[in-house]
Amino acid sequence: MGVPQNYLDRPVAVIGAGTLGRRVGLMFATRGGLVRINARNADRGAAAVDYVHQQLDELSGTHPGWVRGRAEFAAGLEDAVADAWLVVESIPEQLELKRSIFAHLEAAAPSDAILASNSSSYPSRLIVEGRLTTDRMLNTHFYMPPTQIAVDVMSCGDTSQEVLDFVFATFPEYGVRPFLVRRESTGFIFNRIWAAIKRESLAVVAEGVSGPEDVDEMFKLTLLTDFGPFRAMDQVGLDVVYDIEEHYAQENPALPPGPRELLRRYLGAGKLGVKSGEGFYADYPKTQS
Repeated sequence: MGVPQNYLDRPVAVIGAGTLGRRVGLMFATRGGLVRINARNADRGAAAVDYVHQQLDELSGTHPGWVRGRAEFAAGLEDAVADAWLVVESIPEQLELKRSIFAHLEAAAPSDAILASNSSSYPSRLIVEGRLTTDRMLNTHFYMPPTQIAVDVMSCGDTSQEVLDFVFATFPEYGVRPFLVRRESTGFIFNRIWAAIKRESLAVVAEGVSGPEDVDEMFKLTLLTDFGPFRAMDQVGLDVVYDIEEHYAQENPALPPGPRELLRRYLGAGKLGVKSGEGFYADYPKTQS
């Protein structure tokens, strides 16, 4: 298939307008180009576009290499991917839903467009199984840009070396740092390590050993970080955290159920984290979407 031609003159499409989707969109709007954000919910899509533009305004001048681009909401998948050089899928961690989206993307996106999944736990091999152009499909797993700029890059097993080289050459132009996952790994690199920390933190609270605030404070004091695992989970969204934990449990039934039971209690109370105004912490603005 080769690699995308004239990519600086073509848009990037982000499928999904959640916490990470909008942040991915932000990074690809820093070269003066266009990002189209597609979401099933028009209000969420509009909020994602507003987020990108607000962040571009607030961060103007703090990143000398950035050139202010723009974002727009595209209600239809076909409209979102029209002439795109890159499509990043950032929808909930549900395998069949992702598989369905990739089937649509393969048919609708330009034939030279790179089709990437931002999945935080599923290898793209499972997502793209049965597709005809898997040489252009891969995982590009972002963390929380623009603060956390690392990106896991993992082949679906068929991704062409040309596409991988292109990703490693172009992504740094947008302020992110790609890291190659050298063999298939559920959880990729950092998330595989982080999953153990997160799960044990949840277990400590589920067993009544400590509370979220104390765990976070000890974590910060000991590792000299600005955040702890519970504050970080609130940022990601407890619904997303739960979906990921369910996936890990499907792969490894021996994992203890306590962490997932604790998450279910919070989800049952409507406490999703920052996105709902309350999670393990209750000090978030209620107006965030």
